[in-house]
Amino acid sequence: MSKKILIFCFIVFFAIFLGIFLFNKENLQSNSSNLTKLILFYSVKCSHCAKVEEFIKENKIKEKIAFEEKEVYFNKENARQLGEIAKKCGFNENEIGVPFLWDGEKQKCIVGDEPIINFFKEKLNL
Repeated sequence: MSKKILIFCFIVFFAIFLGIFLFNKENLQSNSSNLTKLILFYSVKCSHCAKVEEFIKENKIKEKIAFEEKEVYFNKENARQLGEIAKKCGFNENEIGVPFLWDGEKQKCIVGDEPIINFFKEKLNL
């Protein structure tokens, strides 16, 4: 009887260990893939962000370029991620503003409506 319990405990332990390992691996992959793609950080209360959003809609940028949009005014996790990415570009906390575009492929930060609009224009040869 004790061998059956021991085998059962081993199987349960192994299943838990495997689940934790797979969960952590998935989280690491999703976090690293986030940093290798385009991310546009914006705020709903930002007039410069609205200008970028208008350009994106008028030129159907979302249909042509894959990028993620993250709102930072109401979403503190997105704001935290913006801070982490901005530090990679050498910004200090007082210099971070939106709109802010992270080009993960080139490890480059682009800040401001005109520079971001110009980035999209260059990408699409507009």
